[in-house]
Amino acid sequence: MPVSEAVEKAIKMETDAMKFYREAAQKTSHPFGRKMFESLVRDEARHLRLLEEILKGLDIDPHVQCLGDVRTVFSDLKDQMLSRVTASSDELEAIRLALEMETQGYKYYQEAAQKAEDPKEKRLFEVLTKEEERHYQILNNTYSFLEDTGNWFMWEELSIVEG
Repeated sequence: MPVSEAVEKAIKMETDAMKFYREAAQKTSHPFGRKMFESLVRDEARHLRLLEEILKGLDIDPHVQCLGDVRTVFSDLKDQMLSRVTASSDELEAIRLALEMETQGYKYYQEAAQKAEDPKEKRLFEVLTKEEERHYQILNNTYSFLEDTGNWFMWEELSIVEG
């Protein structure tokens, strides 16, 4: 697959992910889940801009960080984590679907990085691979949080309990 095709497909994937996460944020009743999905929309929008710049052939620096907003969300809600949160089955299903999307994105970007001949495209796909992996971790952690808040809190704070 020519690299420009790989970038065009990645643009479509990011656009689809933004739409999905935007809808999920609108439908999620729990503030933590809503903020997480909104953060993912912003990440995917940034990915989209980087991909569009590559497609245009512009010189960009694809060094990016994606965890800032999500870490803030976790920090802001720590006090609320001890109380049991009941997530609707729709919210949990949205996260399961998002986990699948991030897995597919990871695999796609990993393959695209291996096939990329242009160093900038290769670097961008490598960065996007890492970000998809981080998104998966965030979503998986969120799923655990919404499904069983008490156990999630204890797992996250295990080092404090043990030490």
